[in-house]
Amino acid sequence: MDEWKQKTIGELCEKVTSGGTPFRGNASYYINGIIPWIKTGELHDGKIYETDIEERITEDALNNSSAKLFPKDTILMAMYGDGKTIGSLGIIQQPSTSNQACSALIANSEICLPKFLFYSLIVWRDGLIRLAYGGAQRNLTSKIIQQYEIPVPSLDIQKKIAAILSAYDDLIENNLKQIRLLEEMAQITYQEWFVRLKFPNHENTPIDETTGLPIGWHFGKVIDLIELQRGFDLPIQDREHGSIPIIASTGTVGFHSSYKVQGAGVVTGRSGTIGQVMFVDSDFFPLNTTLWVKSYKSCKPIFVKHLLDSLNLESLCGGAAVPSLDRKAVHVQKAVIPPAKLMNDFDVYAASHYEAMKVLRSQNQLLKEARDILLPRLMTGKITVE
Repeated sequence: MDEWKQKTIGELCEKVTSGGTPFRGNASYYINGIIPWIKTGELHDGKIYETDIEERITEDALNNSSAKLFPKDTILMAMYGDGKTIGSLGIIQQPSTSNQACSALIANSEICLPKFLFYSLIVWRDGLIRLAYGGAQRNLTSKIIQQYEIPVPSLDIQKKIAAILSAYDDLIENNLKQIRLLEEMAQITYQEWFVRLKFPNHENTPIDETTGLPIGWHFGKVIDLIELQRGFDLPIQDREHGSIPIIASTGTVGFHSSYKVQGAGVVTGRSGTIGQVMFVDSDFFPLNTTLWVKSYKSCKPIFVKHLLDSLNLESLCGGAAVPSLDRKAVHVQKAVIPPAKLMNDFDVYAASHYEAMKVLRSQNQLLKEARDILLPRLMTGKITVE
């Protein structure tokens, strides 16, 4: 690494700044907003697309707050949080804003490529995080970030390193697009069969004049199809290394040595992130921030996943300061109940989509492992690009 030089992040960036939060008391700042507004929970050490961002703000909100519009390829780093949150990174793929907990690093592309800086920070951020102050809630400042030094090669070498690592990320991204497409195809089929009533052989199924539904269908409630149950407590200190996914309201947050629920199953958020419905194809451990399907009545998990997706669960939340989803509020929702055979036929049809998604996720895990092995070796000069 003789040709690499130590440079501060401040030297490598045109600007190191932070975002802001428009006044929450003014609902008009958020209703019908079109400008992506990113929070630290959306930083996952990867590219951030518009579809990954939960909230948007209006032009008026941007002009009347400390929020700033950052250009594409700005790197965001979480400045506050516990050991899992602080230092998490994202590189935005469209002009966006962020809250004040994100530091925005706008690279000077004449001396440092944004992608190279992003990959470098993944490797060297542990030293930066050690400079944070505070106890359980750690804090970084723009000044600390600007003064932190990392090794930097010539632009030519930066381009080669970024190209190698981007090739892995591009493959991962393509697989994610295929996963989303497969899930959309299954959801479209669900809508076609169970909402528009264009199920197989519908043309030959007479309509019940009393209900207006096809013969064999009837009106009921969600409780007639499934029973939901709250998840279980599992403090971090009690988690034992294993292969069982721990499911929180945001998805898989770790692995444990034992399971609480035999898969396959369906989980959704009870508190925190609400509205995301997850199909889990293995045994799992649902945390107490979730609701999981305890019993299925004449239906199977894939059908239930799409049923819950169609209910707009977020609108059923109760509570003010900390919104939560009560399983009883879901149980009493009206539902059109098809014949058991048709629900099971849908599961058989959609199973091939979910099996393909499982294969793609497995491929992505291998790609991430290969990239993560390569990343520090490239960034420390153990592997040269020449």
